[in-house]
Amino acid sequence: MTTPEALIAFTLAAGLLTLTPGLDTALVIRTAAAEGPRRAAGAAIGVGIGCLVWGAAAAFGVGALLTASQTAYTVLKWAGALYLAWTGLRMILRPRDAFELGETRPTDAGALAAMRRGLLTNLLNPKVGIFYVSFLPQFMPAGVDPARFGLALTTIHVVEGLLWFALLITATVPIAGLLRRPPVIRWLDRITGLVFVAFGLRLALERR
Repeated sequence: MTTPEALIAFTLAAGLLTLTPGLDTALVIRTAAAEGPRRAAGAAIGVGIGCLVWGAAAAFGVGALLTASQTAYTVLKWAGALYLAWTGLRMILRPRDAFELGETRPTDAGALAAMRRGLLTNLLNPKVGIFYVSFLPQFMPAGVDPARFGLALTTIHVVEGLLWFALLITATVPIAGLLRRPPVIRWLDRITGLVFVAFGLRLALERR
């Protein structure tokens, strides 16, 4: 496989995976619908940064530790599962009636909080690390620097994800008024919470 062929193949494969609904997609859609495009963009950027961190770790060999060390994988797995379950249970048991409680804070606080939420959701999921460790080597042509080429592939994946999130945010904004009504907000929180708890349980019960 030549370098151009590897780039094209990875772009197509990563694009298909990006379109597959998952935890990150649920987080961005819910944030766009309930809290607005600014905070949704923050969550999307946080997810992207998390992917870059995992991709860099995999490219430089740190991510391989998760494959080789059962202890390292287990610790991060349970940390991620507990974070997802705790976040999800809070949303189920204490759903909000409005998302304007932070308006008195600086305007950047909401976007930064959403970015942190997206980043933690991604970083505390060891499956993302395992994904990069197992996926990137399949598209490494002979003669390339694995670290640099791995970072390039990760960047392609992140850009595709951000473009997809931008489309989702744009599509959600026109109906944001409806989705900000108190009953709808409560159900959005509960549904998103269920998604988080489900992913947390799946992560906790998953074996290597």
